[in-house]
Amino acid sequence: MKKLPLPHVHSGKVRDIYAVGDDRLLMVTSDRLSAFDVVMAEPIPNKGRVLTAMTAFWFELFAQTAPGLVGSHLISTDVADLPPAVRDAEDLAGRVMLCRKAEMLPVECIVRGYITGSAWKEYKKGGTMHGTPLPAGLLESSKLPEPVFTPSTKAEVGDHDENISFDAAAKLVGRELAERLRDVSLALYSRGAAWAAERGIIIADTKFELGRIPGTGELVLCDEVLTPDSSRFWPVAQWKPGATPPSFDKQPVRDFLETLDWNKTPPPPPLPRAVVDATSTRYVEAYERITGRRFADWPGVR
Repeated sequence: MKKLPLPHVHSGKVRDIYAVGDDRLLMVTSDRLSAFDVVMAEPIPNKGRVLTAMTAFWFELFAQTAPGLVGSHLISTDVADLPPAVRDAEDLAGRVMLCRKAEMLPVECIVRGYITGSAWKEYKKGGTMHGTPLPAGLLESSKLPEPVFTPSTKAEVGDHDENISFDAAAKLVGRELAERLRDVSLALYSRGAAWAAERGIIIADTKFELGRIPGTGELVLCDEVLTPDSSRFWPVAQWKPGATPPSFDKQPVRDFLETLDWNKTPPPPPLPRAVVDATSTRYVEAYERITGRRFADWPGVR
């Protein structure tokens, strides 16, 4: 995507962030996709709009069903609310979030409802998750007795996040705030997981980003929320302990790359059109199943 005529703050693997005055940010979600920490050359059609649309849906739902639980940084997803200098920029519709500027906290707020990924690897080695013992006999993808808050550090660009204990998180932000992050994250996950389960999707785990509004100190939920990029979405009908279910995300890309003799460093190998299209379809399906809305009705979708 072309750079916008606004002060550029940061570009990540997926999002470009710009300053709008002193107290607002504009987040633009691209169709870029990374796998094994490498950004692919081919964009995934509509991926950025899916992530924006789903995030907006969850912000709306939580405001209705859990008022007062935590604030939101989101102001608008409407291009009409953007500064005039960028309002008519090409390809912005449906992929922008105008937000209140927040001071981000140095902790990734991860909640796990099922044991998979790095948590499963740790459990296999020593029966623990983030250093805490778990019941014996769990299988890969087993549902945990109850959702668990498992924080991690926020790594510098190019590094990997590090799983930490709750006590370590408390040392980073203070125990009172760490307890608030834990309670908010568990509450959001439980509400989201229950909503998705009624629609045939398991949210195995997810990552929340929280920050504080300068001046007021208000705690707010930021960035993307319960999307296929920040969560593992599994179809209920295909889940069983002992195996990893297919997921509504970049799995077709990962599966294809694993068939290649590629050292997982740039440059990435080209993706076949069929893999790109299959990935796009999975993102759209996740949005439509969870929200009950037609993705074609989201702004900018052609």
